Amino acid sequence: MTRRPRRLTPEERELWSRVAAATTALHPEHARRIDPEAADPKTPVPHRTKPALPDFRIGESVPDVAFGHDLAPSLSDRLARTPVRMDRKAHKQMTRGKLAPEARIDLHGMTLAQAHPALTGFLRDAHARGVRLALVITGKGRRGADDGPIPQRQGVLRHQVPVWLNQPPLGAIVLQVAEAHLRHGGSGAYYVYLRRGG
Repeated sequence: MTRRPRRLTPEERELWSRVAAATTALHPEHARRIDPEAADPKTPVPHRTKPALPDFRIGESVPDVAFGHDLAPSLSDRLARTPVRMDRKAHKQMTRGKLAPEARIDLHGMTLAQAHPALTGFLRDAHARGVRLALVITGKGRRGADDGPIPQRQGVLRHQVPVWLNQPPLGAIVLQVAEAHLRHGGSGAYYVYLRRGG
């Protein structure tokens, strides 16, 4: 059984006309005046036609967009934008590769489960010995097959090490992290400037 639509009372109609007169259309070119009494709920709403797609021939080449949609800033950009918390002159020398690292660790070939404790132990020991600049080598990582719908970043360790360096327990002893100069490994390594031992 279909229900007959209720008619507006004179007060409701007056209120509707005052509200309608006080509003402005967001898109005036598409605006149309609606009579609240005459509106039929069963009338289909007209929809816009979709633009025609260009013809495609079988065998036609398609642009390669496999790795073209990286909306997040690169790791290098994020590290370069971090505020300088150490001496600016020393920071400039460090990023130019003019400071020699006093200790280094190579995490190549390690899994995340192996690398995290190795890095933590290494940096804690280096801090206890009074080391100020350590070099952490992660490698750039291999680009594997990216078959899934979510793009995968290249180099798992390379992306995870800066996160570990800013979290406890290492965040308390690390003063600055920067991408290494080419002579020390470039984007496959990090300078880790440690706080003074206390």
